[in-house]
Amino acid sequence: MTRILLALVLLLSAACAHAAVRIKDIADIKGLRENQIVGYGLVIGLNGTGDTLRNAPFTEQSLQSMLENMGINVRNETTSTNNPPRPTTLRTRNVAAVMVTADLTPSIGPGERMDVTVSSLGDATSLLGGTLVMTSLRAADGAVYAVAQGAITVAGYSVGGQAQNVSQGTPTAGRIPNGALVEREVQGSLHEMEFLVLQLKNPDFVTATRILDAINRFAGGRYRAQIAFERDYRTIVLSKPRHIGPVRFLAEIGELTVEPDTPARVVINERTGTVVIGRDVRISTVAVTHGNLSVRVTEMPVVSQPAPFSRGQTVVVPQTVVEANEAGSQVAILSGVDLQRLVRGLNQIGLKPSGIIAILQAIKTAGALQADVIVQ
Repeated sequence: MTRILLALVLLLSAACAHAAVRIKDIADIKGLRENQIVGYGLVIGLNGTGDTLRNAPFTEQSLQSMLENMGINVRNETTSTNNPPRPTTLRTRNVAAVMVTADLTPSIGPGERMDVTVSSLGDATSLLGGTLVMTSLRAADGAVYAVAQGAITVAGYSVGGQAQNVSQGTPTAGRIPNGALVEREVQGSLHEMEFLVLQLKNPDFVTATRILDAINRFAGGRYRAQIAFERDYRTIVLSKPRHIGPVRFLAEIGELTVEPDTPARVVINERTGTVVIGRDVRISTVAVTHGNLSVRVTEMPVVSQPAPFSRGQTVVVPQTVVEANEAGSQVAILSGVDLQRLVRGLNQIGLKPSGIIAILQAIKTAGALQADVIVQ
């Protein structure tokens, strides 16, 4: 089993100093968020890599509906009144049914363009070289907010023959840069909000308090008033002064820096051998030793050949050699006064990622690891 090297993410390990970040990087404005829009469409112009219409009936139905809307008759009209018209059996492989998705930003307005993602629905093998036909993109309320159309950019490819296939990436999904034209603006703006509310991306009592103090400290000197009020550990309400616009006000507030508080947490991924230790993780003083036991089993079968003219049979005699070796290990004392000392103590034992994971789980069981352990 292939193991990757131990990845220890040391936040500010160079000087063990706590860095401040901007408020706009750790908090969002309530009401100003992206909205997801989606649409169903057809991609044409594929070089024989589209859907098989027999296996994807929705592609055939969509193609027939599109052609009929353009005034093209794709049904066999019969002269008899007893027989209804039968649809023409299409055999094209240049069309694929796709889903078109995009994120509508709150600041975007009618007439602007944005990127869209196109993903295949049927059994198409590649969207390379295809063109998306005009597709309406709708939000959760059912209204059309954008229309997408254009040539698809596909990063992956798939080439193969009867005996071997070579593929890279995902050729059945791609993007259209600036492929959607916005037709409707999302309701709600900064000028319509009576109060501006900050929502923390990682809710925390300490972080919310520090943001509140930083804003009021700035507002006391800038506006001569206290403008921030806490609602809970996730949201902070801002009262905008009358003589300043909301854009400038949020720009000034967003540039203020605070030191966010992070929970003491250890994240372990046993599948990849990755261990991520948070900055505030502490370990009570413990003595740790870890021995590696390796067992090697070797099969060396021996062929037993009978003597000439003895009427015996040649047989294979199994022979197994088992070797067990347990490498000696030293006892190390771990005490997590800070992150650097904790990592230095773990490195002193000289363990592999699997050993680090086993020791951290054992220390947690002993009650000496003052942090939450999350196993992915």
